[in-house]
Amino acid sequence: MSVSTLSPPVGPHAGLSAALRLGAVHLRTRTPDQLAAFYEQVVGLTRLAPQAGRIVLGAGDKAIIVLEDAPDAVAPPARAPGLFHTAIRVPDRASLAVRMNVLRAHGVPFGASDHLVSEALYFDDPDGNGIEIYRDRPRAEWFGPDGTLQMATLRLDLTNLAAESTDLGPAPAGTDVGHVHLKVNDLAAAHRFWVELAGFDVMARYPGALFVSAGKYHHHLGLNVWHSQGTPRVPPNAGGLDRFDIALPASDLATLRQRFAAAGSTLAEEAGAVLLEDSAGNRARLSVLGVD
Repeated sequence: MSVSTLSPPVGPHAGLSAALRLGAVHLRTRTPDQLAAFYEQVVGLTRLAPQAGRIVLGAGDKAIIVLEDAPDAVAPPARAPGLFHTAIRVPDRASLAVRMNVLRAHGVPFGASDHLVSEALYFDDPDGNGIEIYRDRPRAEWFGPDGTLQMATLRLDLTNLAAESTDLGPAPAGTDVGHVHLKVNDLAAAHRFWVELAGFDVMARYPGALFVSAGKYHHHLGLNVWHSQGTPRVPPNAGGLDRFDIALPASDLATLRQRFAAAGSTLAEEAGAVLLEDSAGNRARLSVLGVD
């Protein structure tokens, strides 16, 4: 796929700061133990402190995936809104090569792309949840002379990547959730919610997709209607994405509350955190950095 012409950041709100961080992605599943084994053996995560009704997996002390025990969960329709993929970011190219080695060792089919801003591997977990594992290129390489983000989908040279490492180890400390890519059912509605109200900046536009971020990161959220345009929300007992977590400065959270209030929207609150739900049913929990 050739390089696309992408828009520079836009948005009069100029909202969220570069301090924003994504936290864990919560998935509802009927088989948490079996799914946890996949995330341990293939993705390279480790189990963190046990919690009732859930399994928390991460790297170092950072939670990345939380598996919520949902005995009544049903598979969501393939074309429904929800999770497109969780993008797990590793700290360097050698760590990406290790994950490729593990995928091959376990016989897991995967795709691979060079996005110019990053290099990425793509595959699914046993429940059908999409996973991306990627490493960023240096930020100085992301933008063209006019300040436009240069992002594309090109072939990744796997032979060259394999030369970085022959190891089969776990995900290292420093691994985290770099972005979350969501399926939505109305791109204009998604723009109103995540950009105009939540405060993210548009970094790139593709046919049927928006990529938005804080602090000029290439994207913290992907939003697409490639297979989900006009489809209904999933039922309450659907498996897959339950929510994803965002941590941000207290001032950003206060401003976000003000924007929603000015738009006449009432936000759900939970122990000082804000719960957001877009029109497609995708949910996020926003809390102050450093506060659980």
